[in-house]
Amino acid sequence: MIRPSVILGTMGKILIIIGLAMATSVLCSLYYREAIYSQLLLATVITLISGFILSFSSRDSGELNYKEGFAIVALGWLTACFYGSLPFALSGYFPSYVDALFETVSGITTTGATILTDIEVLPNGLLYWRSLTQWLGGMGIMVLFIALIQVIGVRAKQIYRAEIAGGSVAGKVSPKARDTAKNFWRAYVGLTILLLLLLWGEGMSLFDAFCHTFTTMATGGFSTWNTSIAHYTSPAIQWTIIIFMFLAGTNYSLHSLAFIRKDLGVYFRNREWRFYLLLFIIASVIVFAGLSHLPIGEYRIRATMFQVISILTTTGFATEDYLQWSLLPQGILLILFFIGASAGSTSGGVKAGRHLIMLERTKIELRKIVHPRAIISQRLDQDTISDSIVLNVLLYFFLYIMLLLIGMLMLAGMGVDILTSFSAAASCMGNIGPGFGAVGPVLNYAFIPDAGKLVLSFLMLLGRLEIFPLLVLLYPMFWKK
Repeated sequence: MIRPSVILGTMGKILIIIGLAMATSVLCSLYYREAIYSQLLLATVITLISGFILSFSSRDSGELNYKEGFAIVALGWLTACFYGSLPFALSGYFPSYVDALFETVSGITTTGATILTDIEVLPNGLLYWRSLTQWLGGMGIMVLFIALIQVIGVRAKQIYRAEIAGGSVAGKVSPKARDTAKNFWRAYVGLTILLLLLLWGEGMSLFDAFCHTFTTMATGGFSTWNTSIAHYTSPAIQWTIIIFMFLAGTNYSLHSLAFIRKDLGVYFRNREWRFYLLLFIIASVIVFAGLSHLPIGEYRIRATMFQVISILTTTGFATEDYLQWSLLPQGILLILFFIGASAGSTSGGVKAGRHLIMLERTKIELRKIVHPRAIISQRLDQDTISDSIVLNVLLYFFLYIMLLLIGMLMLAGMGVDILTSFSAAASCMGNIGPGFGAVGPVLNYAFIPDAGKLVLSFLMLLGRLEIFPLLVLLYPMFWKK
């Protein structure tokens, strides 16, 4: 049975965290003496008041059941998107509330798709909040909630299970979900501080360093410039972002273990990480070979690796307009739309771990055809992959493709061309941002009808929450006792 008071009380505590984060954008706006601070302050006050009212509405305690865990995660993200859109909606820079909501969902789900035709006209306070939504969404607002709240009246295990992407392929967690969440956030914050100092030292302004650090570590892709990372011609900045996009696409449990044990071998002993690294290398080699219009040298290597890791990790930054590339590298990038980086990372997409499980299962089934009586168990590192896990992965693939195709057809029915409809749906479902056709890396989503933006927003949430936590809310049996 779902206890509404527990759900509402937890939503309130989430809103308090969001409101406190939003307050930092007010300070940013005041520092730059921008008139927008009053709208940001109003949004912050509304969020905090709502949070305090809801948080004091519950005194229940005890173990969360699995239904409440799923409900809190799904409703928590929806609540975060609604209140997170207030600064945009009140600012006057967005033509409609749907546009403000689309930008917020894109930020919190770390998608990076934008409706803005001129990003650079936004005041710094709004740009800061836009980037911060991605940083908060990167490791998951629910994981932040678990890590920060000392006493929430309910246990965190069910929330954590529903929130962490990848399920059983996300890596082992400690017995206490809150301890694991805190370890993830320590690694996340530590890498964030390191990247901030590097980008600032390499010539970015402190403001830009903050914003691009937030969106790099979240694999989000929002930039403060219309030309994205192409604005920075410094090879050092671009190479630094390449490295940290790769790190952000790595399972954060590996970062935690490597730090605790002082052992980089932790990464190489993990099969999913080796598979992720192999995908990056193979895709980079093929794309490099396909960029024959560029002279062989450091720039071609950098352009190749930047765009490959940007798409593989679903970050969506750009230093090149890949729509001007030949068909081979474009085809490789399109394939990467459906792969993603490691489970347990800030990356979106299907995740490399799921692909690895299905590749291993394919190999086992082929061996069984040759040896019908053989009993072969499937393992990933030290863990046995049960048939139920394989079935879950197969179901995820099926739902992912079906929902993507439904979204594509809905966009096409609104008059969007089929290539753009497909790539926009794939990009939003995979939390990538830029796509192909009219939503390429130097373009935006402003022309999409409002109904289409709502469809794409729903796809972003489905992709970010790995489908099940959000879809299960629409299942009538979920709400019955």
